[in-house]
Amino acid sequence: MKTKQTVSLFLFLFSLLGFSQEYYLHCGKILDVKSGKDLVNKTIVVSKTKIIRIDDGFTTKANSKDVEIDLKNKYVLPGLIDLHVHVETVKSNRAYISKYIDNEADVALESIPYLKITLLAGFTTVRDLGGTGVNIALRNAINKGFIDGPRIFTAGKSIATTGGHADPTNGSNRKLVGDPGPKEGVINSPEEGVKAVRDRYKEGADVIKITSTGGVLSVAKSGKNPQMTIEEIKAITSTAKDYNMLTAAHAHGDEGMQRAILGGIKTIEHGTFMSDETMEMMKKYDSYLVPTIIAGKEVAHNAEIEGFYPDIVVPKAREVGPKIQSTFAKAYKKGVKIAFGTDAGVFPHGQNAKEFGYMTEVGMPAIEAIQSATTTNAMLLGMENEIGQIKPNFIADIIAVDESPLSNIKTLEKTVFVMKDGKIYKNE
Repeated sequence: MKTKQTVSLFLFLFSLLGFSQEYYLHCGKILDVKSGKDLVNKTIVVSKTKIIRIDDGFTTKANSKDVEIDLKNKYVLPGLIDLHVHVETVKSNRAYISKYIDNEADVALESIPYLKITLLAGFTTVRDLGGTGVNIALRNAINKGFIDGPRIFTAGKSIATTGGHADPTNGSNRKLVGDPGPKEGVINSPEEGVKAVRDRYKEGADVIKITSTGGVLSVAKSGKNPQMTIEEIKAITSTAKDYNMLTAAHAHGDEGMQRAILGGIKTIEHGTFMSDETMEMMKKYDSYLVPTIIAGKEVAHNAEIEGFYPDIVVPKAREVGPKIQSTFAKAYKKGVKIAFGTDAGVFPHGQNAKEFGYMTEVGMPAIEAIQSATTTNAMLLGMENEIGQIKPNFIADIIAVDESPLSNIKTLEKTVFVMKDGKIYKNE
């Protein structure tokens, strides 16, 4: 304990004198994610939150307070970005009653381990696509350094129509619920769509997520019917544009996807029953598919466990689950742009990197799968000059694995080193 206190005191005194501790990461191989080429025998120099330079060879630290990290036998990459997670939850047979018995404090406290395990898995940035609103507080707590977790861009509450996939009262006893409106993320007109976006902005959301079709896990019959009009979607996207907020649409059914694309949505989540016509629309309107293959596999598996889901959910899970991967394969081969996202929370947090294996086993090259979780997602988040690459002046989000993911993509499932914002969270 005394040793830790002494080290902390020295670091504090150095900071008062204007010095800052630097990290010298001696890297055997660094993946240049843009070119797909390896940079061999380099030193990444990190000061505070940024990469300040990349030296040839293994540079010796400049001052005694600086720290050298030996990654000479490891493979180094930028921190990964997952564009579809739910930081508040892990779906289980308890999830359907938790909203009646858990308070916001319960949700927040139970979420803390999910955040840390995601970060330690190498995902230094995530886009959270809907929860109770506690997700906004969790983002703030991470930003303030109160808890450990990835950098979060959150939608706060998703926007749905009455009875739609994100209507929080679906399947509830009528005596226990009212008639939710835009404040609760439920709309039934373009005007209410505008108000819902402004409510999300007021609450502190970063992005907007709508549910343009039915969903698998909601307590409602259809998993793919369209649930918003084009006019409602356009009202939402135009308002989101005013507030500089990226838009995403949960969509399994084809008609709902087409309405979302025509309505100006940027990313289509899941895309399960996407037709050839819709794939061409995606290309025409520069929309991105976020496939979430691992979530499909998880719900299909859980549907066979008696009592895991309500009876009304089971047939939807059996239909949708096995379809997502094949749709992704077809869309990719047709030239639809792909952004990496998993729907973590539908499956256990921390297993996000399994998605890479599912993407590559149906034909996507490893480097393109990695690019979808780095440069592509950084661009979609408007942070292409800050994250997603290992470059001078970029934020120091850096991970390492045991071998090249270009030859063994599954190595990404076990990180041995994780740095976010210049701070080391894992070093094995």
